[in-house]
Amino acid sequence: MRNFLDDNFLLQNKTAEILYHDFAKSLPIIDYHCHLPPQEIAEDKNFDNLTGIWLDGDHYKWRAMRTFGIPEAYITGDKDDYSKFEKWAATVPYTIRNPLFHWTHLELKNYFGIEKLLTPETAASIYEECTQKLGAEDYSTNALLKKMKVEVVCTTDDPTDNLCYHQAPGSDHFKMFPAFRPDKALAIENARDFNRYIQKLSAAADMEIKDLDGLLEALQRRVDYFHTQGARLSDHGLEYVYSNDFTLGSANNTFKSVLASKDVGEPEALEFKSAVLYHLGQMYADKGWVQQFHLGALRNVSSRQQQLLGPDTGFDSIGDFDQAKALAVFLDRLDANNKLAKTILYNLNPRDNEVMATMIGNFNDGSSRGKMQFGSAWWFLDTKDGMEKQLNSLSNLGLLSCFVGMLTDSRSFLSYPRHEYFRRILCNLLGKDVENGELPDDTKWLGEIVSDICYHNAKSYFNFK
Repeated sequence: MRNFLDDNFLLQNKTAEILYHDFAKSLPIIDYHCHLPPQEIAEDKNFDNLTGIWLDGDHYKWRAMRTFGIPEAYITGDKDDYSKFEKWAATVPYTIRNPLFHWTHLELKNYFGIEKLLTPETAASIYEECTQKLGAEDYSTNALLKKMKVEVVCTTDDPTDNLCYHQAPGSDHFKMFPAFRPDKALAIENARDFNRYIQKLSAAADMEIKDLDGLLEALQRRVDYFHTQGARLSDHGLEYVYSNDFTLGSANNTFKSVLASKDVGEPEALEFKSAVLYHLGQMYADKGWVQQFHLGALRNVSSRQQQLLGPDTGFDSIGDFDQAKALAVFLDRLDANNKLAKTILYNLNPRDNEVMATMIGNFNDGSSRGKMQFGSAWWFLDTKDGMEKQLNSLSNLGLLSCFVGMLTDSRSFLSYPRHEYFRRILCNLLGKDVENGELPDDTKWLGEIVSDICYHNAKSYFNFK
């Protein structure tokens, strides 16, 4: 029987061990999509305690604690930080077979050198030891990123953000770049909230937005500004891609109706969204950016909890939206005009893995290696099983060797062991194929492919300056 979380954790054969330890383990990290707060990076923040850096804002942990019967006061409520941590420590032993159990102990081990399990009995000593370390200079946000060998961090930023924290003096060890996330510019369904956002966008773009042409001009100005600040990626979090037929005249009428505080129906809203998304796609292509689409989340399902706690507090699930046809129309509409940027598709419903893996092959045109990407297993699929399924689908239907690999997609500075988790899973899959005689026993060749997936493909794919 093997020990839990030993050096060969998740590596089930000798080939996997060689691939991980010799080729994957020591590579830097290019975190091309995350939700880390730029201010906390720019100010090189030290967190007050383990709760602040580990539990605040982490809806993965919040969902587990609610399931375990922890009252909300100890999750997002007004209980003191240590009391909240105690409740998390009480929950952890019962997260077995959830990735939270692995992530929790990888994070304690990799950041703090703690190899004992987190339980109610060990909670006090772990909290005290970690909190004491967090106050030291070598546990500031920048030091933590250095410790994990992070080379690039791409934050997720609204078009109205002034990006002042991206302009702060940078670190010698990593670069921070913004990524353009204009979801609110498409959210036309609620006239009041949408109009408030348009006012913010008008101020950021330094122009009055009176019609659709004005909106597109404002977005172009913000794309231009983001580009000067190092942005080379956009991102959209959508249930599905918008690709309805549209005319600019009809979309403009819809937009002007909402500016006049009139609600519009779903067909009109979809036509407007399709028009704006198409023009954004052209802007990304003109800049040489990579566009990302996170598809399939059913968000804020509990109306009662959203009213109490607000959006994005852990009440989301996998959605069962139709994806293939609309996605094909959208990508083809851009490709037909040679305006299809490099694209990464992230899928949240495992039933659609093969849809995404085959869709990217329709639009790879030889202009760049792996131009179209089936992105890493996302959110609810960010598990051992989910990662294996994504890797297998991509292997069966595309070229795994061209994959740009893992990202954190996290708000926590302690989430970088997820890259280790992915690397171990990848090496184990390939190692099993070698041991089964399904791949040649050539660790140098396979090691180069592993290194590419874990680091080199991303480094060459994104045009970071």
